[in-house]
Amino acid sequence: MDIIIESTLKTLQKSKKLLDNLQDDTLCNASLAPYYSSIGTHIRHILDFYDCIFNLDSDNIIDLTARRRSKEVECKCDCALVYLNEIIDTLNNTKFNMNETVIVIDDLGLGKIEIKYTLGAVFAQANSHTIHHFAIINYILEGLKIPFSDADFGVNPTTPKLTNLN
Repeated sequence: MDIIIESTLKTLQKSKKLLDNLQDDTLCNASLAPYYSSIGTHIRHILDFYDCIFNLDSDNIIDLTARRRSKEVECKCDCALVYLNEIIDTLNNTKFNMNETVIVIDDLGLGKIEIKYTLGAVFAQANSHTIHHFAIINYILEGLKIPFSDADFGVNPTTPKLTNLN
């Protein structure tokens, strides 16, 4: 298995652990300022990113703006788990050529553009994107006073670890 896919699967397993420990009302709770987003919207957004990659068309185009945006995934833990398992199954059961050139359509704030990537670069970006959203989810968990015991959740592997200075 490719190291990028292996890393991605390790990261996504944290979503499963999180979803297994939440209730629907917590998943869709968007009561915290300043952004009023929910854990569910972030989980759905993460999974939609991977779904877009899997929808690579015959012209090798990945459209990151063509997301499912399922409200059920945002609000129902069982639906989010089904979607997560679909993504994990695809990652486990598909042979990806990480050196393959693809065109990614995205909107960076000034309208849609096309960017040349390798498939490996898109998956690496998806993994970093996931970790970034985990950090936001961590703030939401903290604000909702929901314990989640994973010291690395939302922490990029390159982040220096705090050491005891005593």
